[in-house]
Amino acid sequence: MRNPFLKAFSFSKLLPRIGRPRSVPGTVTYVGKKRETRSRLHLIDYTEKDISEASISTVAESLPFLDKPSITWLDITGVHDEEVIHDIGRHYNVHPLTLEDIANTTQRSKVEEYEDYLFVVMKMAYYAEDPGEVMIEQVSLVIGKNYVISFQEIEGDVLDELRDRIRSGRGRIRRLGSDYLMYAIMDSIVDHYFTIMEKISDEIEGLEEMLLLSADQDLLNRIYGLRQELIFLRKSIWPAREVMSLLMRTENDFVTDSVTMFLRDMYDHTVQAIETVETFREMVSAMLDLYLSTVSNRMNEVMKVLTIFAALFIPLTFLAGVYGMNFKFMPEINMRLAYPLWWAAAAVITVLMLIYFKRKKWL
Repeated sequence: MRNPFLKAFSFSKLLPRIGRPRSVPGTVTYVGKKRETRSRLHLIDYTEKDISEASISTVAESLPFLDKPSITWLDITGVHDEEVIHDIGRHYNVHPLTLEDIANTTQRSKVEEYEDYLFVVMKMAYYAEDPGEVMIEQVSLVIGKNYVISFQEIEGDVLDELRDRIRSGRGRIRRLGSDYLMYAIMDSIVDHYFTIMEKISDEIEGLEEMLLLSADQDLLNRIYGLRQELIFLRKSIWPAREVMSLLMRTENDFVTDSVTMFLRDMYDHTVQAIETVETFREMVSAMLDLYLSTVSNRMNEVMKVLTIFAALFIPLTFLAGVYGMNFKFMPEINMRLAYPLWWAAAAVITVLMLIYFKRKKWL
């Protein structure tokens, strides 16, 4: 049974989305699918002992939390609302180039260091039941001394477990600073890559079983679609390795030594995810080659059967042609047993040819 993970693949997923032309660098112009919903702002503020959580309507409502000795996580869903992004720039002193990158959802994963904050771009992959395929979404992070602002494109993410850990106080997250919160968000994104890999692995196993049983056009479409999906995933995941490497090497006041060791572990996970994608690509390419070989072998079998039939009828056609000539003086024409002798000769020739083909192992 087909895994619903993979649907028909569109090359448009591999092509960058093109936004409106901008006049000068730093202009906030949303690049992505047009949306009519308003941005959702969700705030979590916590210390080791206390936590407060609320949905807010404006960026200004989060400002009082910056004066508290706590860590603030402002999660903004919907970067199509350019007014909200401008508010972030005004209230949090975020550079216009950063605001431009936040609104442009075709950014490559990267990390940039500014005087007052770090800016990180990641690609989040998750499986959406509707439309029933893997979705790639850009997540932008602005990391300050005691706050993290995350930007997502649409509702739904892979961070619910992290939010539960913060609420319950499990682990070390409420004892450490904003750099650890940054790490925890990025680690959740990277760990979910492996959930996607499991779904792809199940799909590959199903396609391999079907390939052994039969090879048809629908199977070819699914193999080719899966191959393109893996190319798309690789394009999204590969730059994350550079992000981890830069965060580990860069000397700044936003990432402490205690968090750097966790970043090393996340770097290893990222490399493992990339290697898994590469392995799956090789497996799918091998399946594609096997499919083509199977179709070629099937065609060869058909051609062999047709060739044998044609070879059997060549001498019979010769005999029929000879005795089908309208010459008056043909001695065999007047023989009483000429007709059955013709059939006997045809049968003997056919049997002898079949025996010859068998000995040559052509049958």
